[in-house]
Amino acid sequence: MKTINVTLLKCIGIPLAAGAISALASGGGMRVFSVLEKPPLSPPGWLFPVVWTVLYLLMGLASYLILTAQADQQAISQALTVYGYQLLVNVLWPIFFFDFGWYFFSFLWLILLWLLIAMTIKQFYSISKTAAYLLLPYLAWVTFAGYLNLGIWWLN
Repeated sequence: MKTINVTLLKCIGIPLAAGAISALASGGGMRVFSVLEKPPLSPPGWLFPVVWTVLYLLMGLASYLILTAQADQQAISQALTVYGYQLLVNVLWPIFFFDFGWYFFSFLWLILLWLLIAMTIKQFYSISKTAAYLLLPYLAWVTFAGYLNLGIWWLN
């Protein structure tokens, strides 16, 4: 019988928990989203939790690869610190957007998130190319979210 890799489960559980906290804190987010004027290419509301779940799983796997890499411990610590900051910024965005309705501020916040994700990818790349590649869909999705966020600010 195989043993469960507790470290992997923790690494995956952290971003999933962050996403759950964010979703709970911004409770009626999808109701708010459903009544907003949206730009072209806006996906249906049901797609967001599906995509975010996949992205959180990829983040967790990437962080596991970094945490368990045979690399300089200071580089690992710095990379995981930036990763932690981006995760915190990620958690706060839905609260600013859905709960407070700060659409333009939320767009600026997404720029900060995008920059932190890019920094995380750069730092992860120096430790594990695979970990860095796992974060590319996240960066792409946040880029798309920026387009949606800016469009919603403009239209509402």
